Amino acid sequence: MQFSLVQRILGLLLMIFSLTMLPPVLVSLIYTDGLESEFLLSAAIIFFSGLIFWLPAQGVKHSLRVRDGFVVVVLFWVGLGVSGAVPFLLYEPLGISLADAVFESISGLSTTGATVITGLDDLPHSLLYYRQQLQWFGGMGIVVLAVAILPMLGIGGMQLYRAETPGPMKDSKLTPRITETAKALWRIYVGLTIACTLAYWAVGMSFFDALSHAFSTIAIGGFSTHDASMGYFANPYIELVAIIFMFIAGVNFALHFMVFSHRRLIIYWRDAEFRVYVSLMLFAVVITTILLHYHSIYDGLDHAFLKALFQVVSIATTTGFTTAEFYYWPPFLAILLLFASFVGSCAGSTGGGIKVIRFLLLVKQGMREVLRLIHPKAIIPVRVGEKIVSPSVIDAVWGFFALYVASFGIMYLLVALTGVDLITAFSSVAACINNLGPGLGSVGANYTDMTDFAKWVLSFAMLLGRLEIYTLLVLLMPAFWRK
Repeated sequence: MQFSLVQRILGLLLMIFSLTMLPPVLVSLIYTDGLESEFLLSAAIIFFSGLIFWLPAQGVKHSLRVRDGFVVVVLFWVGLGVSGAVPFLLYEPLGISLADAVFESISGLSTTGATVITGLDDLPHSLLYYRQQLQWFGGMGIVVLAVAILPMLGIGGMQLYRAETPGPMKDSKLTPRITETAKALWRIYVGLTIACTLAYWAVGMSFFDALSHAFSTIAIGGFSTHDASMGYFANPYIELVAIIFMFIAGVNFALHFMVFSHRRLIIYWRDAEFRVYVSLMLFAVVITTILLHYHSIYDGLDHAFLKALFQVVSIATTTGFTTAEFYYWPPFLAILLLFASFVGSCAGSTGGGIKVIRFLLLVKQGMREVLRLIHPKAIIPVRVGEKIVSPSVIDAVWGFFALYVASFGIMYLLVALTGVDLITAFSSVAACINNLGPGLGSVGANYTDMTDFAKWVLSFAMLLGRLEIYTLLVLLMPAFWRK
């Protein structure tokens, strides 16, 4: 392990991250909310922390190895979680603890959207903007952005890309050079953010709300500038814009790149993961609409359909926006929506969950095992579309699923140990490891009532979900540290 190289990169990345405190300063000046000094002090604290790491190792020029990449990614996300908490701690009227501040920061950066802050409508604009900005940078991953920057500093980035990029098939690149791949992803990401901002603005949001919600929509984050989330606006056109862009952000960005490059929409439908993604959404929307109408929860089938469509797309993509208190819906629906977040978005998107492609492979592998019982000598490959999936990918998916279930069970027990009811314990872990945000029970609206111990566990769950388990848990294996 090249600790001096890891130290140098970590210092550089923290110094780069300190620059993200400057846009909130501009927002503070525009809205004259008086928080410029807090954000400038935050920038200074983070910058000099990074400088302390970087200075002793500034002359290190070794190549970055795969193991080094895993360590950098994990330490950087942990470092970001702590660094991102600084503005929350410096704003005294917020009056939150270290556990709360780190929870809020990690929730933003991991695009989970779980919050411990209430009274959002009365907070300063710059602090509200900062929360949304955390999600936007976390959405595509600051590490992927760094992949485009580090080569200019003499540090290769492929190892970081492999460690941070979500999904079971990470070695496929959109372009021959990894730097160009990162730039391509960010062009799409920024383009969708601009389009979403303009769409929200056109249908009635203020520009500040439009930009803020575009940040969390494209990042599939779920933070809002209002306690009532999207329900604050009570505008069906805003809801439709959100539905469209949440759905788009939940699709594999590599697929977006292929469509934009070839100018052919049919490429979407030829992708097996995309077809399953659409099918699962439609199934959940139909079931939810029928039951909402059957229970007469809303007036008219059209009203029930809009509420169902928004909540299903938001929760299935793990965005976490709400226009209704779905956790008070009939238990079957609330649990159905929570289970939808387990599947989550497509691999290579900004969403969370197990990912649609893994879910598809698990189902296909399960079906293959059943067929093997009927035809023991048959050779039955697992196919996705027209491609045969290699056994190594299937093994990796099963390994991921096993670690996911084991990690979930341990954290579920730890949160239950704090004395909360089992629905709250189960849904809070599910909402955090799937990077969803809102849960059921007492964490339906926010996580304020959870104990500090539970918040630390859930913060770990958010990082585990964001880094897709392997990246974080591999560091806990003794074999990883052996030469």
